[in-house]
Amino acid sequence: MSSFPKQPYPPCGDGMCNDPKGNRMTWPKLVGQNGEKAKAVIEKDNPTVTAVLIVKGKEAGFTDYCCNRVYVWIDEKGNVCEIPMVG
Repeated sequence: MSSFPKQPYPPCGDGMCNDPKGNRMTWPKLVGQNGEKAKAVIEKDNPTVTAVLIVKGKEAGFTDYCCNRVYVWIDEKGNVCEIPMVG
C-alpha cells in the first residue's frame, strides 16, 4: 500500500464546532470509498475543515478536538473504514 503523507492543517479551531453556515459535519456515505476521494469530497462540502488521512492501526490521531479538522480513517487498501466527522 502506498503511504499517505500527513497533510498539515491550520492550528486547532476551538469552540463548539457549530457551523452557522450550515456546512456538513459528518460523511457516513463515504465509508468504503477511496480515502483520497473522500478527502476531496469533505473539503469541498465544508471549506472550513482540512481532512487528514490516517491509516487505522498503523498511525494514531491527535487527542485534541478541533473544529477545523476531519480525520479520515482508512484501511490498508486506502478505503474509508469509519464515518468521517468534524473533530
